[in-house]
Amino acid sequence: MIVSYRFRFYPSARQRRLLGKTFGCVRYVYNRALALRKDAYAENKTKINYAETSAALTLWKKEPDLLWLKEVSCVPLQQGLRHLQTAYRNFFAKRAAYPRFKSKRGEQSAEFTRSSFKWDGKQLNLTLAKIGHLRIRWSRQFASEPSTVTIIKDCAGRYFTTLCLDKTVVPLPKMGDEVGIDLGTQRLATLSTGEAVPNPKPLERSLARMAKLQRTLARRKQGSRRWHRQRLKVARLHARVADSRRDLLAKLTTGFVRRFNLVCIEDLDVRGMMDGRHRARRMADVGLFAFRQMLTYKSRWYGKKLQVVDRYFPSS
Repeated sequence: MIVSYRFRFYPSARQRRLLGKTFGCVRYVYNRALALRKDAYAENKTKINYAETSAALTLWKKEPDLLWLKEVSCVPLQQGLRHLQTAYRNFFAKRAAYPRFKSKRGEQSAEFTRSSFKWDGKQLNLTLAKIGHLRIRWSRQFASEPSTVTIIKDCAGRYFTTLCLDKTVVPLPKMGDEVGIDLGTQRLATLSTGEAVPNPKPLERSLARMAKLQRTLARRKQGSRRWHRQRLKVARLHARVADSRRDLLAKLTTGFVRRFNLVCIEDLDVRGMMDGRHRARRMADVGLFAFRQMLTYKSRWYGKKLQVVDRYFPSS
């Protein structure tokens, strides 16, 4: 089974500069390949595939004004083209919207395959091509070697590495218990056993602080150093809220899967529930989609059963 583990790491000043170059090159190649494919179809109704964009990348590197593309590893650039091809495939399969151009604002990422990094499983050392050894804060143990490594810089300026591993997950013993779970805004989860999990409301608790930081950000001159510093403060507060919500849902779903053999939840219309003007923020603060997503893959991992009840079935 393919699993992904995410760890935070702390790059040096030199590594931050190199990673910034890598993110910029990946973004440029992705956007130029997307523009190439859009223009070709708009002008001549010609479809360009991954192989043709890869050949174009070779020519781009020879242009005098684009010699800086050679300063970073070539693997993340090729992976960016592959991600663009995947985005088009998802669009044609009606699984996603049309690919959009990447922005330098927001989350940045670069993917390295096995040929572009060295892995020492005994010492847990990871070394990337043209980046060097990473100081990673390991929070779990694993035996298999990573097949791909993705470097991510989030909006709050934090750096993470995601390792894609092939791991054997041992199913949990059958407990023989069944439970129905009803999600809500006042109570995060109400179980058919009578238990109730309170909703900590991480976003609502931070609204006052968030409003103050955003008012200060609005008074700053956009693009200035003080504006960037204040923007990071706002982003870090948002990241803290998201981390709190994700941590709670991860622990909660793991506990349900360990305790119960069968878990029943309602097939909620999350998108429709988010349309309400006055309740959208409260619904978003619960994290209904993330709860179902975590419960789904953990049930599949550990050999438990998840039953999704039709939303029109009188299950309350």
